[in-house]
Amino acid sequence: MFFYYDPTYILVLPALIFAVWAQTKVSSTFRKYLRVFASSNYTGAQVARYLLDANGLHEVRIEMARGTLTDHYDPRTRVLRLSKQVYESSSVAALGVAAHETGHAVQHAQNYIPLGIRNNLWPVANFGSQAAFPLFFIGLFFGIPTLTTVGIWFFIAALAFQVVTLPVEFNASRRALSMLTEGGFITQSERSKAKEVLSAAALTYVAAVAVSAMQLLRLVLLRNARER
Repeated sequence: MFFYYDPTYILVLPALIFAVWAQTKVSSTFRKYLRVFASSNYTGAQVARYLLDANGLHEVRIEMARGTLTDHYDPRTRVLRLSKQVYESSSVAALGVAAHETGHAVQHAQNYIPLGIRNNLWPVANFGSQAAFPLFFIGLFFGIPTLTTVGIWFFIAALAFQVVTLPVEFNASRRALSMLTEGGFITQSERSKAKEVLSAAALTYVAAVAVSAMQLLRLVLLRNARER
């Protein structure tokens, strides 16, 4: 009965609703400003290349990635990957996303401390996110407190990674808007539109932290209830 009726799910529900709303918000905002073209007429790939070179990152390659909103910077291979919609488009949305990912490349080159912390946390957080729930619920089911505690600590590591990601993403967006404006790629009126795209994207990271925080609280409550 314990596993079929779990009232602690109600703790996570508001955060899940927020996460769904945030994902919908970023998708709709991106599509909206994908139809608004910047007056500079540069594509996302051209802007990224210019900004990388301006920061002395000539060795960072730019590649086209499959999918939508799959844009990212890979610090291991030093490759900036842009989705086709960003790579080829001269829209405000494309320029904002391209500059944001370039911001991550600049962070990496400048040894931005939060980025370094996040990269170091990644192996533990990645393993922890996969192992936390199995260990926790096996421990809960068989009455092994040590396993539930280990599961919680693994989940804390995954949450820590998400928390450290927030300043990394916010900083990359600030760098993006600054580089785009100073480089003359967007006007002041276009800047507010690009900021709207980046702010919507940032909400997804905030939502992820909210969901994980509520999940952590739920795990702790479940463990405490079983140990009584």
